[in-house]
Amino acid sequence: MSLNNISKWKYSNFLINKSYNFDRKRILKLIPSNLLLNSNKTISNWKNYKKTPLLKLEKLNRNLKLNNIFYKDESKRFHLKSFKALGGAYAVEKISKGKKNIIISSATAGNHGKSVAWGAQRLGLQCKIFVSQYVSETRVKEIEKFGADVIRVRGNYENSLNECKKLSKKNNWIIVQDVSTKNYSHVPLLTMAGYSIMIKEISKQTTHYITHIFLQAGVGGMAAGVVAGVAKYFKRIPKIIIVEPDGADCVMQSIKSKKLKKIKIKKESIMGGMSCNEMSLIPWHVLKKASDCCVTVNDSKVPKTVAMLKDKKLSKKTIIGGECATPGIISLISLCNNPKKKKLINLSEKSNVLVIGCEGNADIKLYRQLLSKGRK
Repeated sequence: MSLNNISKWKYSNFLINKSYNFDRKRILKLIPSNLLLNSNKTISNWKNYKKTPLLKLEKLNRNLKLNNIFYKDESKRFHLKSFKALGGAYAVEKISKGKKNIIISSATAGNHGKSVAWGAQRLGLQCKIFVSQYVSETRVKEIEKFGADVIRVRGNYENSLNECKKLSKKNNWIIVQDVSTKNYSHVPLLTMAGYSIMIKEISKQTTHYITHIFLQAGVGGMAAGVVAGVAKYFKRIPKIIIVEPDGADCVMQSIKSKKLKKIKIKKESIMGGMSCNEMSLIPWHVLKKASDCCVTVNDSKVPKTVAMLKDKKLSKKTIIGGECATPGIISLISLCNNPKKKKLINLSEKSNVLVIGCEGNADIKLYRQLLSKGRK
């Protein structure tokens, strides 16, 4: 498996954001500056906290003729193997305010629930996590390791969230969800503030100015948290490129129609954490102006990318990247394969590109399947 065949890779759809206007003040009003500072102060004092590595994809970089491709390796985030460790657990700590007699609840497609369960266990709290029928048994076991009760719900993520809300209301459980709505914004703000730490770390990990950031979006929480980090910690503003599965492109559709769009997912993406049909409200207010463009990719190159990361085809080091860690790389390659688009977003030999390796093998069974398929 060499890098020769990547010159054929294509994205599905591409959209320039006509409403683009990156306004630091506006962003730091939506996700307040003091929350970012507090999350950094709190989390950096947790036991076993350390910056996750900022790796270089030197081999891919040579192939695409850019200046640098940086890969933020969140597989090393605490022992949760995902950037989500920064969000849910921090929100649990803030929201519980030292009380011991409360029960925390959440709905999840995997990594967020794991972070919430770990956050509850750290503080000796009971925890109920709701998952849909599509969440793998492996992910459920991972959540149960942190002492949470996992409740399976028929149907999709939305069904699990509705059941979580219903039972939490009935039993006075405290919901720690990463999706913000009109009447529920404080907890999602805390989780997004936690995610901004990745940018705080990167600002100290390289002296290069980052020119482009490829950001995965499901409901948009990570993307908005990173954008807030950029507004706070970066001197120069890079191009923000939002990446989604082509069957779950709620950010692209919302930006295209200049209003929040709920879409219909016909087939769940293998990138499960990104298979979302509607944006979260605060991320929408952030991303509708802060993102330069949106790109969608299909699932077909996910296994190959997982294998290339592992087998040192993209870098000198072996990297464990799960399914949701791949779309930034896939879309970067695909845009570089299109000379017109490459020029349009200023990708050149001067570019320092950042992709977020947002998870490792958080679902070990799925990871092994993808790895073996990608090596064929």
